Amino acid sequence: MRKLHITELNRKHIEEFKSSKKWPVRIILDNVRSLHNIGSVFRTADAFLVEEIYLCGISAQPPHPEIHKTALGATETVNWKYFAQVEDAIKASISEGFKIVIIEQTSDSIPLNEFIYPEAPIVLVFGNEIKGVSEEVLPYSDVALEIPQFGTKHSFNISVCAGIVMYALNQQYINALK
Repeated sequence: MRKLHITELNRKHIEEFKSSKKWPVRIILDNVRSLHNIGSVFRTADAFLVEEIYLCGISAQPPHPEIHKTALGATETVNWKYFAQVEDAIKASISEGFKIVIIEQTSDSIPLNEFIYPEAPIVLVFGNEIKGVSEEVLPYSDVALEIPQFGTKHSFNISVCAGIVMYALNQQYINALK
């Protein structure tokens, strides 16, 4: 066994990435305050060929050195838009036929592993590190997902949560295409 060199990884160039067929998923970051979390979500979204990211409320926007530090260039590949109000991002997504999937612990949330991937494109909404997804988003949500947890903590860091959710749902999406 040996580690692969960067030239052996067959990664896409920016132009290739931009013209690639994307996973029909949009990510909404609802008032995410940590620039490192935002950068990390961009980087993970790049890895899974996510269609685009909507940054909302207090979520910072590229270019920013602290976002770039963790995004490592993904802000140049993943399309993104900014919305001052998360409701506007949600309404725009609904009007384009997206199903709204919030990642939040609610009275009706279902475990991530029990979610059945819909035929429609989806929006994954990740909330603020302390307050979670904004209350204003709940009425627009088609489903709330939560990641089963077994320890003493009741939540994951948003960048970890986003990675877990994107991986699990991307696998479902790929398997459904087979």
